[in-house]
Amino acid sequence: QVQLVESGGGLVQAGGSLRLSCAASGRFDSISTMGWYRQGPGKQRELVATITSGGTINYADSVKGRFTVSRDNAKNTVNVQMNSLKPEDTAVYFCYSRAFTGLGWLDCWGQGTQVTVSS
Repeated sequence: QVQLVESGGGLVQAGGSLRLSCAASGRFDSISTMGWYRQGPGKQRELVATITSGGTINYADSVKGRFTVSRDNAKNTVNVQMNSLKPEDTAVYFCYSRAFTGLGWLDCWGQGTQVTVSS
C-alpha cells in the first residue's frame, strides 16, 4: 500500500558527500515519521536520522554534525545530505516511513540503497 523509492547511493571517497532521496507513494492518509536507517556488513539495522511531520529531528550520535535530514510534507519525500563521510558509514541505507492507511499505522521500508565509502 505504501511504496518507498530510494535514490542517490554510490561509491565515494572518505571525506566526500552523498545525498540520498526517498519518495513515498501509494494509498495512505498521512505519514507521521520519515527517515533513514542503515545496515552495515555483519551489523544490525540502526537509526541514522528521522524527522516527524512537525519537523522534530532525531540523529544517531555517530552522524551528528555530518548528516542533515530534510523533508517535504507536501511531496512525501525525505532526503539526507551526508557530508564528511567515513569508511564506517558504508552500509545499505533504508528509507523508513510510518504511514496511516486503511489498516491503521504501518511501518514501511524501502528496498535499500548501497553507500560505500572508500578509505
